[in-house]
Amino acid sequence: MNDRSRSSAPSADPVDGILLVDKPAGLTSHDIVDRIRRRFRFRKVGHGGTLDPMATGLLVVLLGRGTRLSERFTASDKQYEGVMRLGVRTDTDDVDGTVIAEADPSAVTEAQLREAMARRTGDLMQTPPMVSAVKQGGVPLYKLARKGHTVERKPRLIHVYAFTLLGYEPPRARFRLACTKGTYVRTLCAEIGEELGCGAFLESLRRTASGPFQVSAARPLDALLQMELGPFLDCVIPLHRIEWNA
Repeated sequence: MNDRSRSSAPSADPVDGILLVDKPAGLTSHDIVDRIRRRFRFRKVGHGGTLDPMATGLLVVLLGRGTRLSERFTASDKQYEGVMRLGVRTDTDDVDGTVIAEADPSAVTEAQLREAMARRTGDLMQTPPMVSAVKQGGVPLYKLARKGHTVERKPRLIHVYAFTLLGYEPPRARFRLACTKGTYVRTLCAEIGEELGCGAFLESLRRTASGPFQVSAARPLDALLQMELGPFLDCVIPLHRIEWNA
């Protein structure tokens, strides 16, 4: 991207660019956007890919004309590190859900776990969970789920580049995942638990990369919100400095 791709019209905000935020657990992506908007009184703020409230890590926040890059960032590849908890199923497939079943996972070996993860690499068809932001008839699925409704969802093509076991201390398995957009990590964990016969859910998740950016370059949300405008703007990456992989 270069300066010629930017409009010559004046901006309503003092900056056009992107901000790399290290998202804390317990907040939605919209919460992050809203807090930055209100703190600095910006008019146009968005983000480049939703993270569930329980997840932490890299959230790309878009400012001013940077909001025009929303679709491109949302479509970019992502990387995560997380923890899968074996022996328990929840109704959301993650730590925020209600436990619906338990089983003894002690017989599961590291080799079995690695094999199950390897079978979930490459091109996969994945059905979005009911507790997700995918919309049907203009209504997010999670709102239908809250009302006790379950609707048919069409499987979507995803691609998992790598699903690596980092450590296994039963009943927990640490992993690293590189994948395309729209991949539900908690669904992968639940599928592995089902295959291994003991159930599993996603206990923690941290996004470590989105598109060309790494979480190591991100700033904690609290630190950003405590800044005055000048130092805050120094953290913003101008649009002309964004470099995309070919």
